[in-house]
Amino acid sequence: MISSSLRLVPVTEENFDAVCAVRVAPAQEHLVSPVVKSLAEAYMHGPVAWPRAVVDGDEVVGFVMAFVDIVWNPAKDPDERRSGIWRLNISAAHQGKGYGRFAVGAVLQELRTRGAAEAHVCWSRAEGSPEPFYLGLGFRPTGEFSGDQTVAVIPLP
Repeated sequence: MISSSLRLVPVTEENFDAVCAVRVAPAQEHLVSPVVKSLAEAYMHGPVAWPRAVVDGDEVVGFVMAFVDIVWNPAKDPDERRSGIWRLNISAAHQGKGYGRFAVGAVLQELRTRGAAEAHVCWSRAEGSPEPFYLGLGFRPTGEFSGDQTVAVIPLP
């Protein structure tokens, strides 16, 4: 059961080691990059990356990173900007407890406050895919692919 102290917090010097220690289930490792790679990407991409620790009480249970107002496909349309879920890692020991659902919901709320009309996410269709999770949250495939990943969208009313 999720506690009332569940929140997203910035990654800081104080929680960095705990955030980097988040490991998904072994069967999911081929589907999502490790947190440390996500943090390096956040550093490289500056203001379009929004990395956060998923914390319950004093315990880091996961990591989520949004992309905010990123140029989606500069070669096709340099003016098209999108926001959405870039990375979601919930510790294997904490999966199935609603932490992922909370993290996605909190990111969607953050994007709403920033004025986004919709949010995107991509997933691999490999075994263990998070597709059912994202479909259950209301994301719908757009028919596009980013590399070999399905692109999906959810409106943010």
